[in-house]
Amino acid sequence: MLDKLRVDPSFRLSAIDTRDKLGIETKEHAVERLAALNARLAVLQARLAAESERALLVVLQAMDAGGKDGTIRSVFTGLNPQGVRVTSFKAPAGREAAMDYLWRVHDACPAAGEIGIFNRSHYEDVVVTRVRNLIPEGTWRRRFRHIREFERMLVDEGTTVVKFFLHISSDEQRQRLQERVEDPVKGWKFRMGDLEDRARWPAFMEAYEDALRETSTAWAPWYVVPADRNWVRNFAVAEVLVALLERLDPQLPSPDPAIRGLTVE
Repeated sequence: MLDKLRVDPSFRLSAIDTRDKLGIETKEHAVERLAALNARLAVLQARLAAESERALLVVLQAMDAGGKDGTIRSVFTGLNPQGVRVTSFKAPAGREAAMDYLWRVHDACPAAGEIGIFNRSHYEDVVVTRVRNLIPEGTWRRRFRHIREFERMLVDEGTTVVKFFLHISSDEQRQRLQERVEDPVKGWKFRMGDLEDRARWPAFMEAYEDALRETSTAWAPWYVVPADRNWVRNFAVAEVLVALLERLDPQLPSPDPAIRGLTVE
C-alpha cells in the first residue's frame, strides 16, 4: 500500500491527496497499529545499535507547520535516546557559511549503530535558496547531482538513507499557523517569515516537486506522505521505517564463547 507514496520519474506533487487515509478505517485503528510499530521499531533499533555496523539516516522535509516535530515525537517514542540523534538545520552561520553546503550535513550523519534524523536538511539548499532567489538557477540545478552522489556515498559506506516529504495542503497550513498565533503554548513557533514563505506557496511546490523527482533514487528514495491528518502521517512513516529495518535485519552479536556454562557468584 505504501509503495504508492514512493517518488518515481512520473511523480506529480499535485496528484497526492493530502487528506488520504491510506486505507486506514479509523484514527483509533491507526493509533493502535502505530503502538505496535513503535514497539517493533524499538526492538530493531536495539539490534542496529548492538550490531554497530550500519546506520540509518531519516530525512524529514515539509512546509512550515508540516509536522516534522510531531512526527519525530510520535514515531520515535520509546527508542533508546543513546542510539538516536536529531539534527535541526537552521540557516548556516559562521564557519558553516564559509564551507560548502554539504559540509555541516556530512558532519551530522549517523555513526554505525545509530539512527540519525534530519529535521530539515540539505534539501533546503535546493528549495529555499531557489525560491528566495539566494542562488542562481545553474547552482541549484547542479546541486541535484551533488546530492545524489553524496547520498550514494553514504549508502556505499553503510548508511541506509530514507527521505519523507510531509505533504500538507495550503488550507491546513493556514489553520495550523493560525493556531500558533492564538495558542500561547504554540506561539513561540510562529515567525513572521512563515507568512512570507506562505505567500510563495506555488513556487515552493514547484521547487519541491523538482527536488523530489531529481533526487529520489533506488539507493535513497523519497516518500511523499499525506500529512493533513497527523495519525495517517505518523502511521505511514512508522510503517515505512519498520519495513526498511526488517529488510536490513540487524543481528545481535554472538556472545563470547567463554561465558558458556559460566556461573556468576
